[in-house]
Amino acid sequence: MELVIIALAALLTSWLTLISGFGLGTLLLPVFALFFEIELAIALTAIVHVLNNIFKFGLLWKWVDRKTVLWFGIPGILGAILGVGLLSILGSGTPWFESGSIVVQPLPAVIGLLMIFFALTELFPKILQFNFQKKFLIPGGLLSGFFGGLSGHQGALRSMFLIKAGLSKEAYIATGVAIALLVDFTRIPMYFSRMPNGMMSAHSVAILVATSSAFLGAVIGKKMMNKITLRAVQVTVGILMILLGIGLFLGII
Repeated sequence: MELVIIALAALLTSWLTLISGFGLGTLLLPVFALFFEIELAIALTAIVHVLNNIFKFGLLWKWVDRKTVLWFGIPGILGAILGVGLLSILGSGTPWFESGSIVVQPLPAVIGLLMIFFALTELFPKILQFNFQKKFLIPGGLLSGFFGGLSGHQGALRSMFLIKAGLSKEAYIATGVAIALLVDFTRIPMYFSRMPNGMMSAHSVAILVATSSAFLGAVIGKKMMNKITLRAVQVTVGILMILLGIGLFLGII
């Protein structure tokens, strides 16, 4: 029964990205966090994220701006390494607060806060509505990659810095996908290296079900409609993400 719930939740969540405006990774992380430990949930979300981006890269590779990938993507790799490093430190930290059933662990607390913050940026885009000049590509790549490695939240920050890179619409999308892949290819092996022996095999069936369902949901959604942002759905999803973030912060989830 648990596998059925995981499959339906992953498929529905992935499909919701097509009508809510939220990124795939942003929505999938809280869903997977309901069923898996937070580090495994981050790794699982990264797998779906990289599969989705490989698919998109196959369609858009000819529009990639190599110079922008170099100036933004290489610092992004370094940032991802630093982000996973902080993930490791937080994961081994002692609780920040304990009182009854509430236990604030460092890693879930930080991920919960990031979920709340990025949910708010999706609901209120002006929070991150800054247009940086091209000279900020290197620090922008470092910052975006850092949060990509820490929690997987990299899209909003990447867009904030790339929007002024002077790229065409096609190049902007394709270059963003290429940069995301660099971060994904850096962080995923590091995630797996941190997993205790046997963890991945112990959850292999659930992981396969979740990733397959999520990927299927994205494919079905793309075939059914163009991306439509429905404000009521967006607000509902955003509120649920904020509540899940609070739950993670307080150790309830």
